[in-house]
Amino acid sequence: MWIEKQRHILDFTLSSLAPRKGKNLALIAVYVLTVAVLGSVMFYAAAMQREAALLLKDTPEIVVQRTVAGRHDLMPVDYARQISGVRGVAAVKGRLWGYYYDHTVKANYTLMVPDNLSLTAEEIIVGRGLARVRQLTKGNRLWFTTHDQKQVPYQVFDILAPEAELVSADLILISEPGFRQIFGISGQYATDLTVKVRNPKEVLTIVNKIRQILPDSRPITREEILRTYNAVFDWRGGLVLLALAGAVLAFLIFAWDKAGGLSAEEKREIGILKAIGWETGDVLQMKVWEGLAISLSSFLVGVLLAYLHIFFTSAAFLSPVIKGWSVIYPDFRLTPMVSGMQLAALFFFTVIPFTVATIVPAWR
Repeated sequence: MWIEKQRHILDFTLSSLAPRKGKNLALIAVYVLTVAVLGSVMFYAAAMQREAALLLKDTPEIVVQRTVAGRHDLMPVDYARQISGVRGVAAVKGRLWGYYYDHTVKANYTLMVPDNLSLTAEEIIVGRGLARVRQLTKGNRLWFTTHDQKQVPYQVFDILAPEAELVSADLILISEPGFRQIFGISGQYATDLTVKVRNPKEVLTIVNKIRQILPDSRPITREEILRTYNAVFDWRGGLVLLALAGAVLAFLIFAWDKAGGLSAEEKREIGILKAIGWETGDVLQMKVWEGLAISLSSFLVGVLLAYLHIFFTSAAFLSPVIKGWSVIYPDFRLTPMVSGMQLAALFFFTVIPFTVATIVPAWR
């Protein structure tokens, strides 16, 4: 009996929306746009954070840099011997990496010496973003200006896989002799040191010991790097929402206007329903179904548009802001994944306020 009654109320509610078709379509359009904008930013920031976490899971537990006058400086390789003597440290390795500015494309490249690859002094491996910009393929040559103003060619041995393009779009892997030739760094120095620990629970203890024995060092943990990535993506997502706040503001104004009272037509409709025997509870149920019909349909369409935008168009409208590269952009497809927590948060901030704004005026 109750279900049959609700079905009749729902049928009447849907039929009553037809006379106000223009107003309702405008409302749904703004509603869908609002959900799509909020959902796109939420899905994209979460997907980027997830990709960063997957890529950083194999990074060293601790990276140790040397600071001079508050700035990052070259690290003497002798520091590795002192750190290796700390109890709980399993291994210490020196890393070589740096930035090279290319005047041709007006962009910085990240040069790094890999641990597990064997390259000759004249070979390099480049990221896909750089390969696109410079139109490089295997066997091509890329010229570099060394620290002493010599022009040196390096042959492209390979191009990095697309799966890692989020962090390797502008990356160049190079041999140690080639790196030191370009930047003029002697064998006594490295860019920084990576520390592998035996027990992950002792990371903070080892960090404090490194600070004590090397006061000019700056140990950075893997968790700190990941938190930095998350903070950057959240901050850029906030900037996008701020730039697109017009759609959100329009929706809030419309919801506020709807909560402020009923139109003369809606009041007349409620008066007729009361006159023919509808109870106050029936009217409120009708308004609940009206709010749910508009909000749920708009919510579902908005979520679908946000999903298609992020995972099938590679976030065409958001990527230039949130990716953050100025010239060499990474081109990759995010893994489709939406959590229940994201949908619940989006539902709470869009569906619940509008439904309440629909019921309150009728109850008053």
